[in-house]
Order: sequence, then structure tokens, then C-alpha cells
Amino acid sequence: MTPAPQNPNLIYSIGTQVVVLKSVQGSDGKAVHPAGAVGVVVRAPRDQHHSYRIRFPDGFEALLGHHQLMLLSQYKQGAIDQANPTLSTQGLFDRVIYRCVVGSRAFGLDTEESDTDRRGIYLPPAELHWSLYGVPEQLENEGSEECYWELQKFLVMALKGNPNILECLYTPLVEHATPLAEQLLAMREAFLSRLVYQTYNGYVMSQFKRMQAALRNQGRIKPKHVMHLIRLLLSGIHVLREGFVPVDVGEHRERLFAIKNDEMPWDEVEAWRKQLHKEFDRANAETTLPERPDYEQANEFLVRARRLAVENELP
Repeated sequence: MTPAPQNPNLIYSIGTQVVVLKSVQGSDGKAVHPAGAVGVVVRAPRDQHHSYRIRFPDGFEALLGHHQLMLLSQYKQGAIDQANPTLSTQGLFDRVIYRCVVGSRAFGLDTEESDTDRRGIYLPPAELHWSLYGVPEQLENEGSEECYWELQKFLVMALKGNPNILECLYTPLVEHATPLAEQLLAMREAFLSRLVYQTYNGYVMSQFKRMQAALRNQGRIKPKHVMHLIRLLLSGIHVLREGFVPVDVGEHRERLFAIKNDEMPWDEVEAWRKQLHKEFDRANAETTLPERPDYEQANEFLVRARRLAVENELP
């Protein structure tokens, strides 16, 4: 049995129950204990390059390397854990119901060097979703800058007002949407609520505190990160005022580029940020958005999608 992934520096402590992955031989070369036998660590090495002393229930002891052992608890779970990496992605990229472009190209902040960031949703087949192996919360293809969230994970994050997820629902750059995804886009307003104020505003404030500390201690920050935080404030204000997530930065493009290119003095950036926080406060006080998103509508959509996932054809 192949060991499950684990901390590469992990050393099993004395008293730990382990399973041997190959048969254990005695001094005469004959097998004393078969692969799968359980023993306990009675002496642990200082690193993984040296041997453990393992004692078996009959009192027999053997010196074994780290690669020959597995934690008993890990062994019991291993059949499920090891199947997951294979089963969890097998054919799941074919189950993508929604694919869009986000990031700088959607914001209108792209340059010739900009990557194309694709995000979206996949609906796993019911049989795999219900199985012991389960399905991953997201699929990633780093080579092509793609990431797809499992439908329920996507909905939960959208209900929490996650900016990245809401922008997926509102980006104008949609490359693929099945009929089920079209239904989701038609109900995207259900995910907007006053939680946007806490999510957007709180994140920006915490990040700026870290930046101020970095400026004091290191004398520098990442202008691109600053730009996106200001963009996030502008977006959050618009959501509360208009009930719509603006993805393209529009009239703010030049000022945001000035921040990204480190052409705007820090004092000016701070002044703009503080002004936007005040506008955010006013927008929150005056917004007509509900206190919470429409959990019931989101739940009904998820249940409907789960029922459709029983079929082989992608809805």
C-alpha cells in the first residue's frame, strides 16, 4: 500500500502504532510478519534517514525505515484518501457549468503582460458526490490560470459576500454557461446584501493596517495590491448604492493605474482611501439592500441542481 501524503519532516514518536508496508524478515531471511502487520515505535530516529525500532505484539523487534511504515490511523483511512486525488478530478473538468474571465482583463486594468484568469463552477455527478471518495471543493489548473469551485462551495461564498465570487457572477466576460448556470446568473441579486459592507470594508481596513506596518518596518509595499484594495472599496460602495457589482473600473482607471505604477504619493493614496471609507459608511446607512442575502432562494437552486446531477447529461 502506497503511503498517503504527509508532512515530509514528520517523525513518529515512541508509542505510536504503525503498519508495516512490506513483510518483515528475521535474521534467517524468512518472513516473520507480513505486510500490513501492526507494531509500535519503541525507538524513534532523529530524522527520516535513520531507522525506527518497531516492536510487534509477539515481542519481535525490527529496525525499519520511515518509508516502510505508515501511521495506523492513516492506514485505515488511506484507501479513501488515496483514491480521492484520482477520482476527485477524473472527468470533473468536463462538468464545468460556468466559466468566466475575471481579474485585470475584466476590470479594464489589463496590459500586454496580463494573464487571463478564468474562474467558474462545476457540478459533480451525483454518484461520485455521494460516494465515500467525495469531490474537491475546487479544481485548479495552474498552467492555464483556471479555478472552478464546486457549486455548493461557490454558493456559500457568494452568500457571505466574497468579492471574488460576486465578481464571477457579474463579469461581462462570460465564456461558457449551461442553462443551469444561466438560471444562477438570473438570480445573482439574491446574493447581494449589507454583508458587502463588512466583507469589503473590513478586508481593506485590515490590509491597510498591515501595509502601514510594512512601510514603517520595511519602507515599501506592493503598489498593485494597494490598487486592488482601492478598487475593492469603489466596488463595494457601488454595490450598496446601485445593487449591482461593477467589475470594470471605468472612470477610475487612470487613478488606479497611477497607484499600480507607483506614481501616486502614499499620502494621496491614504487620503483617497479615507474618503472612500466615509462614502462606504454613508452608502451602508442609505442602502436599500437587505440585511442578509436570500438564503432560501440559493438553497432551492442548490437542491434543484443536485437533483439534475443524477443525470449523465450536464444541465
